Amino acid sequence: METIKTIIKEHITYRDQIFMLAKSDLIKTYRGAALGWAWAVVKPMVTLFVFWFAFTIGLRAGKPIAGYPYFLWLVAGMLPWFYMQELITGGAGCIRKYSHLVTKMRFPISIIPTYFNISHLFTHLILLGITIVLFMLFGHLPDIYYLQIPLYMLMMVAFFTVWSLLSGLLSAISKDFQNLVAAFSTAIFWMSGILYDVDKIRHGWVRLILKFNPVTVISSGYRKTFIYKQWFFEDKVELCCYMTTLIVFTLFALWAYRKLRKEIPDVL
Repeated sequence: METIKTIIKEHITYRDQIFMLAKSDLIKTYRGAALGWAWAVVKPMVTLFVFWFAFTIGLRAGKPIAGYPYFLWLVAGMLPWFYMQELITGGAGCIRKYSHLVTKMRFPISIIPTYFNISHLFTHLILLGITIVLFMLFGHLPDIYYLQIPLYMLMMVAFFTVWSLLSGLLSAISKDFQNLVAAFSTAIFWMSGILYDVDKIRHGWVRLILKFNPVTVISSGYRKTFIYKQWFFEDKVELCCYMTTLIVFTLFALWAYRKLRKEIPDVL
């Protein structure tokens, strides 16, 4: 409880700096590029085109799903992945990346993962807007199910803030952990139901294990909103699996923060 109080107090004290640093980080990412902010959209669009071409033109496997073109089904699941992909690897290296805040300014370590997540959330909001417009161009107007998008965004930010704190601390102590995360990032993509529907896997125990993966739950949640028109509370097992994973990772993150926060400045 003392660790939780410390983290909350740090966030309240530095609340203004969090958004200032998030904005500064976002500007720094695209500074000097001719296209500027357009790169936040170009990279995801290229990725989507490659997958659409491979599955629809190359493999000819892109059949309509639930009355929606395969391309829209793909976009709905890939939308949160672009954010989560950055946080899986980037979150693990965020404390090392901004080590000067810890070593030179004595900035609270718990703040770094938070503003790092917020800076990437801005890009996600831009892509979300583009996705909604894209669905509208295909004749699918926003409906009441869109009200749960903020909930899935909150679930996404909550878990990956915790993940960034835990993995960032461990990576600061040992760079091998950061390399391990980078090595498994591709495996996470292919095993998280981004390109397939987890609920259609025949083996029930495999489906259950995959639902403990927040990437699977959140990607599925976006598709339930845009494609399947289902509410978040309709799959209680999925929701319980997510909460279990979040609680476990939060406990590990709190433990790591309590044990390592005083050692990190010396290590870096």
